[in-house]
Amino acid sequence: MFIQTEATSDPHTLTFLPGQPVLTTGTAEFPDADSAADSPLAKRLFAIEGIEAVSLKTETVDVEIADDGEWKILKPQILAAIMDHFTSGAPALGGDAIAAEQGDDSDLAAKIKDLIETRIKPAVSDGGGEIAFHSISNGTAYLKLEGSAFGLLPGVQNMIRHYHPEISAVRDWRESIPKPGLETPVGKAVQVVLDERVNPSVASHGGHVSLIDVQEATVYIRLEGGCQGCGQADVTLKQGIETEILGAVPEVTAVLDTTDHAGGANPYFQPA
Repeated sequence: MFIQTEATSDPHTLTFLPGQPVLTTGTAEFPDADSAADSPLAKRLFAIEGIEAVSLKTETVDVEIADDGEWKILKPQILAAIMDHFTSGAPALGGDAIAAEQGDDSDLAAKIKDLIETRIKPAVSDGGGEIAFHSISNGTAYLKLEGSAFGLLPGVQNMIRHYHPEISAVRDWRESIPKPGLETPVGKAVQVVLDERVNPSVASHGGHVSLIDVQEATVYIRLEGGCQGCGQADVTLKQGIETEILGAVPEVTAVLDTTDHAGGANPYFQPA
């Protein structure tokens, strides 16, 4: 998913275009957080400190920030919030209604759920992470992972495949969402760099780096687990991730972080 932005006449307001419908018709205005009770999308945005107002239209989301707010700080958080909303399946309006997950009631799904609850979840919880079953598709088990669970994913995959060899891979559920740009040669090359060079390194810190999208020469990533909210996240991005990607994939000219670092629950290094 690639979200574009457009400037407005007000320097404190920016228009976000998620590339898919926001509302079926009309406009919904939310002048403050208290007015957003009926909008999961607006509530998610108001959870970011510094958001003053939100306006939803058929294809756009307008966000107003406080006078002392800085776009360079708030824009990545807003992009991540909008992206997380649309991948969650929640409606832009409709109270707390959430679209049904891509659940699977098959016998295999039930067995994997039981394995997670009885043998995997206790170990993940001890490390400050969260894990739950999401769905199965084409031999891949998709899980809902939070915090340090990303760093434990290789071990989780080994255990699930040991007991259920019909599962070929285990992934975070957000990887099941179609992402434009990832099937291009550049997207595939960047994914190899993350899989073979970056993630094995940050996994030792309980971290994980997900490739969100590739648009032209720009790569969009999200830092997860111990990397989310880490005090050394900027260093990891500029001196580690970006260097690896630019060195291996010369077509790429920029690597942008869409992480909501304020939502990090278990950073490896506490922010200063």
